[in-house]
Formats: sequence, structure tokens, C-alpha cells
Amino acid sequence: MSANLYALGAIALWATLASLGVALKHVPPFLLTGIALLVGSLLGLPFVLKDRRQWAIPASTLMLGVYGLFGFHFLLFIALRHAPAVEANLVNYLWPLFMVVLAPLFLKGMQLRGVHVAAALLGFAGAAIAILGARDAADAGTGWSWGYLPALASAFIWASYSLLTQRVAPFPTAAIGLFGLVSGLLSLGCHWLLEPATVLSSRDGVLLAVMGLGPLGAAFFLWDKALKLGDARQIGILSYLTPLCSTALLMLVSGRALSWSIALAAVMIIGAAVLGTRGK
Repeated sequence: MSANLYALGAIALWATLASLGVALKHVPPFLLTGIALLVGSLLGLPFVLKDRRQWAIPASTLMLGVYGLFGFHFLLFIALRHAPAVEANLVNYLWPLFMVVLAPLFLKGMQLRGVHVAAALLGFAGAAIAILGARDAADAGTGWSWGYLPALASAFIWASYSLLTQRVAPFPTAAIGLFGLVSGLLSLGCHWLLEPATVLSSRDGVLLAVMGLGPLGAAFFLWDKALKLGDARQIGILSYLTPLCSTALLMLVSGRALSWSIALAAVMIIGAAVLGTRGK
């Protein structure tokens, strides 16, 4: 139960990412990611100042952390630039399904039961309805785009990162701050190389701080804690609440009315979560 609560905490924070992203859509994506990750990494400093060994991790573990945090965001932003945003986002939300299906391949002693497959497929269908049902006509798909490939790759990266953190030597959750620090510096390097210089307002600074402390900060620490304590298959299925909550919050912020698609998605996603957590 505690693992599920940590996971739900991370999911609640990630649900705010899209709304914050819309408010900061004028900020170049790598600059946005870099600053937010650096702010999020500050959450690990109190633990490091108390015990410097919290960041004394093997280079391979650090590389895994950078692979997850930097690789995921890098490919996701590339996808959003070269494919319709809603469809690319939908492809990216395959990562919970990847977590459930790949768990037996990445982790020892785990079996993929029929209930997990059924719950994963039900949850993905609900996520698809939630996202596609809320899309604007102007954002409708225009056929195949190569941008779907990095979206798919980003989904695989986050799922595999989440599973592989359980295969490496145990590391303190505070080390997530080091992952964010290095990933944030890499993102800022990408901004310097690929994006134009941008002047940020004081409002931008406040929103970046909120994003860094929340969905690109505390959420990663909660997620790591959940994976250390719980069943990756069940946590992966609970993750289907992310697109539902994110879409619902966007509708609330934008003043849109609740649609039948969101209501149906809620039933399907919550049902998938309950079904998946019952499969031991």
C-alpha cells in the first residue's frame, strides 16, 4: 500500500506537467527542461549535505539515471516538434504498458499473468480515449510522421529505466538529485547548441520553480521510492491515471466541460488499476 501511495503522489505531480507546459510553451523546450531539472535536483541537497555518500554511486548507475531523465525528455520534445502533439503524447503513454509487459524480461522472479495483460490493455484503451477525446480539431492527426518514432523510443526509455533501477546495485533515493543535476546540465547544453537565447520573466521563473519542485523534481523521488517498495507491474498499471488526470486538469484550467470520453476513460482506467493491483 505504501508503494502505491508513493506512486500516486508521483502521478498527481506529473498530472500538472501538461498544464504548466502550456503556461510555459513560449520557453524553448530544452531550456525549460534544463532549468526545471536543476531546480528539482536541489531537493536532494539536504540529504547530501547530511551525508555525502548519498551521491557516491557507481558511474553505471549515474549513466542509467541520465539515460532515464535526459533521454526521455530529449526524445519526447523531439517527437512533439515533428509529429502532431496529441498523437505523439499518446504514443509516449505506452510506457506504463511497456512496464507491465517488460517486467518479466527485466526483473527476475516475475511472471506476466493474463490479468496483468488484460489490465494493461484496458488501461491503455482508457488513456487513448482520454487523450484523443480531448484533442482540438486543429490538432488532428495528418497521417504518419517520423516523429512518432522518438515518441515510442521515449516511452521505452522511461519504462526500461524504471525497471532497470531495480537491477543495479541499491542506491539511495537521494541520488535522484544527482541524476537531475547532470540531466539538467545536458539539457542546458542542448539549449545552447540548438535553441535561440531567451529572456525569462519573473512569472516564468515562478512557474519553472513550481515545475522543478513538482513534476520534474519531487515526482522522480516519489517514483523511485515506489519502485523500491512495490510491484513494477502494479505500479505501471496505476500510471494510466497520469493521462486521465493530466487531461482533466487541462480541461479545468481551460474551462472545457466534462465530455463522455473523459467519463468513459475514468471508468476504464480506474477499473484497470483495480484489476491490476489484484493480480499477485
